[in-house]
Parts: sequence; structure tokens; C-alpha cells
Amino acid sequence: MDSNEILDDKDSGPEVQMNFPSSVMSRIEELMGGTEQFDSDEFDAVAYINRVFPTEQSLSGVETAAARCEFRLASVQHDIQRLVREQAAQRDAGQEALLEAQRCIAELALQVADINKKAERSETMVREITAEIKQLDCAKWNLTAAITALNHLHMLAGGAATLRGLAQRRQYKELVLPLQAIMEVLQHFESYRDIRELNALRDEVHSIRSQLATQILADFKDAFTGSKSGVSQRTLAEACGVVDALDPKVKKELLNWFISMQLQEYQHLFSAEQECAWLSHIERRYAWLKKHLLSFEESLGSVFPHAWLLSERIARQFCKITRTELTNIMSSRRNEVDVKLLLYAIQKTYNFEVLLHKRFVGTDFGTDNVDTAVEKQSSFDDDGKESQTDDVPAGDSPWVGLIGGCFEPYLSLYITSLDTSLRSLMDTFIQDAKSADTGNTNSGANSTINGGGSGAVITSCADLFLFYKKCLVQCARLTTGEPMLELAGVFQKYLREYAGSVLQAALPRAGAALSLGALSSAAGMPSLVTNLHTLLRDDATPTRYTKQEIAKITSVITTSEYCLETTIHLEQKLKEKVAPALADKIDLVPEQDLFHKMISNCIQLLVQDLELACEPALQAMTKISWLHFDNVGDQSSYVTQIIMHLKNTIPNLRDNLASSRKYFTQFCIRFANSFIPKFIQNVYKCKPISTVGSEQLLLDTHMLKTALLELPSIGSEVKRQAPATYTKVVIKLMTKAEMILKLVMAPLDGNLEGFVAQFVQLLPESTLAEFHKVLDMKGAKLSKVQMSSLDALFKDVSKSVNNEGSK
Repeated sequence: MDSNEILDDKDSGPEVQMNFPSSVMSRIEELMGGTEQFDSDEFDAVAYINRVFPTEQSLSGVETAAARCEFRLASVQHDIQRLVREQAAQRDAGQEALLEAQRCIAELALQVADINKKAERSETMVREITAEIKQLDCAKWNLTAAITALNHLHMLAGGAATLRGLAQRRQYKELVLPLQAIMEVLQHFESYRDIRELNALRDEVHSIRSQLATQILADFKDAFTGSKSGVSQRTLAEACGVVDALDPKVKKELLNWFISMQLQEYQHLFSAEQECAWLSHIERRYAWLKKHLLSFEESLGSVFPHAWLLSERIARQFCKITRTELTNIMSSRRNEVDVKLLLYAIQKTYNFEVLLHKRFVGTDFGTDNVDTAVEKQSSFDDDGKESQTDDVPAGDSPWVGLIGGCFEPYLSLYITSLDTSLRSLMDTFIQDAKSADTGNTNSGANSTINGGGSGAVITSCADLFLFYKKCLVQCARLTTGEPMLELAGVFQKYLREYAGSVLQAALPRAGAALSLGALSSAAGMPSLVTNLHTLLRDDATPTRYTKQEIAKITSVITTSEYCLETTIHLEQKLKEKVAPALADKIDLVPEQDLFHKMISNCIQLLVQDLELACEPALQAMTKISWLHFDNVGDQSSYVTQIIMHLKNTIPNLRDNLASSRKYFTQFCIRFANSFIPKFIQNVYKCKPISTVGSEQLLLDTHMLKTALLELPSIGSEVKRQAPATYTKVVIKLMTKAEMILKLVMAPLDGNLEGFVAQFVQLLPESTLAEFHKVLDMKGAKLSKVQMSSLDALFKDVSKSVNNEGSK
């Protein structure tokens, strides 16, 4: 029998699949020395047996091996049986534990139910015990309320008689506390209004209060009207405490009468019929109040409580009366109000209001408390001398403007005065500018701030804005209403005139344009732009500017920049000072645009001047015989001349515009945008041109491109990288010139379509006219038919390229 037969016998029985626990499997592995090979899906039992019993002689140990396997199998079965029994025992133990837990839960539920019953019995017992206590508490509360009501009733009944007696004897100090107590008792009895007796007592108390009010008011009147009533100031001071306990209307009536009585003398002395009531004597009004308040506080300050703020109430009523009287008298004598008198009255009134602000700041009469911190500002008094006063804006103080508001309808005179002063100042600036233009270097318009050199800001500009600042500070003290809009209009007017008549006059050779700008300044400023453009294009015999003239142009640029920035700040300040409802009506954008345009045109003058210097070199380039070039050498002389002009001009401009770097960059960009297209147009004129000539011209173009890329820092010891915007412009335009020359060098014979495709690829934004110019440079001799077909081909290729680009 071989091993195959043995396996056949073993496998002849039915298949039984058994799944053992992991512990059994680990035990089997331990006994068998590992079962990895039997567990493998690729395990071949026949191959394994043949390996164990390779020959027939080795089958002699089959019985021993089988016995060993049976022994091991018996051991495994024994372990399995033991584990199964242990599992069954554990299951029985778990069942017993579950039953025990259920029994404990049942016992716990019984205990909880028993506790609930006991709690209910305890609650019932407590309720029975406390029922009588609650009844006693209720009885106690009712008894206490009854006793309190009886006490209050006793106080009310007895207090009314006490009050009447104290009032008759004018014992006001002893009367205050009982009066306050009785008023509190009456508040307690508000819920008993249906009891007739209580209403009778309430009416009696109110009657006593009314009698007290009448009596105290009569005592004050008797005391201050000169009658000999015998009421002392001490009694009056004690009566003030009673007034605080009475109805607020009593205090108001007393104060109104007393303040009116205190100001009777003032109203008589400064009535409209009196000469001292006029604006020229306005300071006497304020001196009277100062003197009167000092006298009042010395003689009667101890009579009235400090909390009544009687001095401040007198001052406030004085301000209201003064404002009304000044309004009436100015209305009746309007023709006599002039600017000098108005400014005098305004200044004295403002100083007086500031004094009241300092004296009474922090009090509240239905207005917000004001900040005690005030900013020091420069102002001008009526004599025109500069003095330092505490500047308190009208909107930030309950005092500033309380009287001065009556002058607001007449502030148009003040604005007119400022207009006249600005007119005189502007005439001085214009005259100085004319003198500077004719060679008078000592004039103000030709001088610069801090004595600066070329390109510095003109001093007249700073003088103008300093005057603006003082005008704004003064006007903001007086009003935040419509006059501020008038002031803004005056500012705008002279900003436009300064740009048109001073800055334009400072430009070299601008005399003719200046007269036109002066004539049109009232109608608007578009003429300024027109005049500058006329200046740019109408010069019949153009000549280059001198260094002094360049310095004037750069000075106008820096001055215009200063004006632009200061005008933006001025607009912000105007909007801050004016009433919020009027802020949107202030708009200085047109004036800002005007200074923008002035800067732009000055930069164009500088660009035109540099282009004028380079023009002869470009003309020389077109006169070179490019067809007869034999070899390519160094850069041509015209390129050297252009670079020389750049080196001679740019450093001076860069130094003059050192404080306005962005406008120097703008000049460089404009020059590149203007000069390079002119250079390209002159390149088209270099015809006919040979291939060698094209190579030389391409070399010149590259050298010029290098020089232009270094233009912003040319001639400077410190090399800076050119602005990216400028570099982009130069590379784009000069690359076009290089592409044109490469196309000129490209072969044309026999491959017209390829040439057209190359042209459109290198110059995708070119036109048909430029295509013809390149053909002229190449010296192409084409018939009309060939030219027509080339034109059609150019249009088709350009159209297809554009369509692809749009996609």
C-alpha cells in the first residue's frame, strides 16, 4: 500500500468541519510544533505525506506516527471537554448572579416605597404643625400693618397742626423734616383714597403746603423789594430748604422771579433807547454781569443753596436776554453794522462766552457736560494783533454761541471781509509772480519755503493756506451753519485763482497764457488747461528751457502737489467744523482735479523739452545711408547724442523732484510713452536698408533700450532699480522696435505666407499701415496684385490670431 492509497482511505468518510476556540488552536499549535503549514490555503496533504514518508522503507514508522497523533488527538479532546465543562459552569454561575441581582432590586424597591410612605406621613405631620403658625404669622402681619397705619394716621393728624404752627412762626428749619415725613405718610395712604377722613387730612396738608409756598414767596419779595418785613437772610436760607420739599413748580416760580428781579437793572441800563446798548459798547454789558455776579455772591451767596446754581442761572438768563436784545437792535439798525464793528462785537462776545465756559463748565441744564480740556489756537483780536485765547468750539460748549448766535445772520459781512482780504493777498501773489517772470528774483512768488533751492514749494502757497487756517478757526468759533458753506466757496474761488494766476504765471514763457487765465478765472478753470496745451503746441520756434526755467517748472509741480494735499486736508477740516447736515455740500474735488491737471501739464512741458533735445539725433538717424553698410560696428553717433542728452537732463530733474519722487517716475513713464513711438516712426523712415544696416540699427536699438531702462537712475552714484511700471513700458515699446528690425532682416522671396505669419506672430497688435512700412524698409518690389493678395492674407491671419486670443 502506498501513501496515496492511505490518503484515499482516510478521506473516504464524510467531511466534518470543526471550529475550535483560539485557546484550543494555540494548544494544538503548541503540541504540534506549529500549524502554519497545515493552515495554508496551498497546503497539499499528499505532498506532505510523500515528504514525510519518501520511501516504502519509511512506512515502517506509520503505526508509531499514527499512535502519536492519536495520543495528541486524545489530549486535545480532553482539553476541549474540560473547557466545555468550565464554560457550562460559568454559565450557571452567571445565571445565579442575575437572579441574586433581581432579588436585591426587588428588596430595594420595597425599601424605597417604604421611605416614600414615611416621607408623606412626615409632610402631613409638618403641615398640621405649621398650619397654626401660618395663621399666627398672618395675624402678626395684619396687626403690624394696623399699628403702622394708626401711627401714620396719628402723625398725619398731629403733624398738620404742627406744620401750621411752625409755618406761622416762620420756623422753617424745624419745619423741613416734619414736612418731608408727612409727605412720605401721604404716599403710604395713597391706597386709602376711598376713606373720607384721610382725604380731609390730605387736603389740609396740601392747603398748608400752598400757604407755605405763598408765604415763602412773599417773604422773598418783601426782603428784596425794600419793605421792612424783618425777614432775615438766615430765615430766607432756611426757607430754601422748605422750597426743596415743596412742589418743583414753587422753586421754579421763585427762581424765575428772583432772576428777573436781579436783571431788571441790566435791562433798564441797556435798553434799546440807550446809546450803550449798541455794539460798540458791547463790552459794558459783559462787565456789568461780571460785577453783578461778584456782588451777588458776596452778599447773597449764603442765602441760596449751592445746588441751586443761582449764579449760573443768572448768567444763562443774561445771555438769553442779551441775545434777544442784540438781535432786535441789529435788525433795527442794520445799516450801521459794518465789518469792523461786527468783528469787534464777535470777538468780545466770544471771549465772554469762553469766560463763562471756564466758570461754569461741567454743569447740566438739559445739555451734555462739556470737556474741560480746550485746545490752544491762535486768533486775532479787533486790533489785528495775534493773541492766545482758549478755543472752545461752539458745538462742544453750552455757553459758546449762546449770545454769539445772534451774529450769524450778519456773518456774510465777515465772509465778504475775508474775501476782500484774500483778494488783496492774491493780488500781491500775482504781482510777485509777474515780477518774478520779468526777472525780479527778490519777489515772494519766486522765493521758496525754508529758502529751498530748485524745485522747492513757493512760499506764497504756504502763506495762502496759513491764512485759510486762521479764517477757518475764526469762523468755526462763530458758527457751524450756512456761513461755513460761504467760506468754503471763497476758499474754492481763490484756490482756482491761485492755480490760474500764480502757478501758471510762474511757468516759463507763459505770459500770453496768463492773461487769458485771468480773464476766465470767474467763469471756471477749463481755460487754464487750454492755455497750457496752447503753450505746449503753439511755440513757433521751440527752444530748450534753461536750468532756471526747468527749476521753475519743477517748483510749480512741487507747489501743486503741496496745494493738492493741503486742499484734501482742508476739505476734511471743513466737513469736521460744519454741521453734519451740511457736510455733504462741501466739495473741493474740482480744485483737487485742477492741481492734478497742473502737475500733468508741467510734466508734459518737461517731456516736450527732453524730446526737443533728442529730435536732432532722430533726424540724423533717418539721414544715414543704411543701404550701404558693410559691417556692424559700435553704437551709432545719434545714439550717443541721445544718451548724452539724457545724462545732461535727467539728474537735474531727479534732484529738483527729490521731494516728489512719484512725479519723477511719472515723468519717466510719459517720456518713454512719447519718445519710443517717435523713435519707431523714425525707424520706419530708415529706408531702404540692407541686412547689415538692419543689424546695425538693431544694435543701436538695443543700446538705446539699455539706456532707457537705466533712465531713472542715470548719472546717479546710487543705482536704484527702476520702477516696475516704467520697466514694463520700456520693454514693451522697445521690443516692438526690435521685432520690426528682425522682420526687416527676415527673407521674403518665395514664402510670402510664412513672412505674413511671422509678422503677425512678432507684432500681433500691428496695423496694415505698419505692415506696408516694413515692406518699404525691406525694399520689396511687389505688383498691385501681389500687394492686394498680401493685404488680404494679412487681414485673414490677423483675424484668426485675434479670434484665438479672445478664446
